[in-house]
Amino acid sequence: MPINKFWILIIALGLSSCTKFLTHDDPVAVTDETWWKTEANATGALGSVYAGLPGGSDGRQLMFLSALSDEAVARQDTRGSYELYGKGLANSSWNVALSVWQDDFKDIRRACRFLENVDRCFMDSTLRERYKNEARAMRAYYHMELLMFFGGIPIVTESVDPLKDDLKRNTEQEVYDFVMSELTACIPNLPASYNSNEAWRISSGVCYALMSKLAMYYGHFDVAKSNAKAVIDQGTFALYKSTNAKANSYAELFLYTGELNKERIFFKDKGCAGAWLTFAPAGVGGKTVVSPTNVVLNNFETLQGKTLAELPADSQAIYRQNPNYKNNRDPRLVGAVLLPGQSYQGITLQPFAAGADQLGAQNATATGFWVNKYLDPKDRNAASANRTLDYMIIRYPEVLLNYVEALIETADWQNPDVLTYINQIRNRAGMPAADGVKYNSQEKLRDLVRRERMSELCFEGARFFDIRRWKIFGTVMTGQVYGATNPATGEATPVETRNCNPDRDVRYPIPLSEMLANPNMEQNYLY
Repeated sequence: MPINKFWILIIALGLSSCTKFLTHDDPVAVTDETWWKTEANATGALGSVYAGLPGGSDGRQLMFLSALSDEAVARQDTRGSYELYGKGLANSSWNVALSVWQDDFKDIRRACRFLENVDRCFMDSTLRERYKNEARAMRAYYHMELLMFFGGIPIVTESVDPLKDDLKRNTEQEVYDFVMSELTACIPNLPASYNSNEAWRISSGVCYALMSKLAMYYGHFDVAKSNAKAVIDQGTFALYKSTNAKANSYAELFLYTGELNKERIFFKDKGCAGAWLTFAPAGVGGKTVVSPTNVVLNNFETLQGKTLAELPADSQAIYRQNPNYKNNRDPRLVGAVLLPGQSYQGITLQPFAAGADQLGAQNATATGFWVNKYLDPKDRNAASANRTLDYMIIRYPEVLLNYVEALIETADWQNPDVLTYINQIRNRAGMPAADGVKYNSQEKLRDLVRRERMSELCFEGARFFDIRRWKIFGTVMTGQVYGATNPATGEATPVETRNCNPDRDVRYPIPLSEMLANPNMEQNYLY
């Protein structure tokens, strides 16, 4: 069962009083009778439910999912053995899967404890009901995350005894139905928005966005479409545009300058506080754990709206050698990636020359490229406590792209909303509108929206799920991975060989510790 020997370890280690109580009963510390008294107690307990939200470069590290797709590679096992997965070597002892399993079920139990006990607190009844729905929606979110990684998992709606190790897996359909029904039930009881100090809380808009994301993953396009449209119709969220007309609005969105924006639907407070020691070049005091592949670079169009494949061979060669040649690429490129030869923080990035940033050196890039999203120069010399950049788990453009793709896949590709919302995203980034004459069929629009998803959402975890639901996992996760073009040879640098099994690796393995502790647990196929 999900709550097994891991909890015994937590008890042995000991936690703060709030966290300790929410994970077990300690007879010599806080108990149900002494804890659940006031509104402050309820607020603190609910805060511990939110504490489990994944960050981008912290916690469950959603940006590392790029390294489990064709967008990036990861090094340094101290942050998780992501490299094993790409090589097809992950098994039931894989630490990344274990971390997700433990964290999510811990957070589910915290939510259950909250729902079982909050009525004991003396507090405003209206606030209590809202808190209950927040906890219930968050519990659904943690089930959803497990479902999308592992498939069917036990549905947990009560704080199961930590020593109870016999729960069986529910089917994928059962977990899907549970998540959708729970989120649907919470929507009428949650506000569309909060004040700025509480913007991180789960809202009705977050619930709609989560349902759209989950429905997209399972190909339920009508459901995805209606929930995405509900977010749009709320009018709460909008694409971010800088107040500086000369600024790259897309790039600014991931910096402290653009942190407080109406584009973030669901976010983790301080969820990218560790970005500098995850993505930054070693030559400026950073560490590069996740490095982009050339797949991402080759996906970006030129400023004229041309794909590289549409250009003559000599032009393609120029852009592969110098991806942002004459600044003639989609501005999202430089917002997402740092490039060889680029001046950054007083140095020139030279992955093919001797030095701290030489490709393959310790803490250096593994591909010749660097992730630039959430990499704010203010964090370079800042103390750890002053690195506080939030991470956006779901942004408004993802909802717009869900809506557009759902229209296309339900044969409503001629709906004017398709190009309206694609062009809103492109125009915000400084790209020309997509030509309706050129993109005049379902197939061509499908290619466009898939390209837009990578251009807009790269390194944010979306690609991990996209390649699975599009059934291209086996194609893009086997074979040679390449990085930047070596100027000495004119050839793209081979980085690693991927050897994923599409019949097995579309799911994470159930952790070995769970299999050993729970006689009713069944392992995923081929693990």
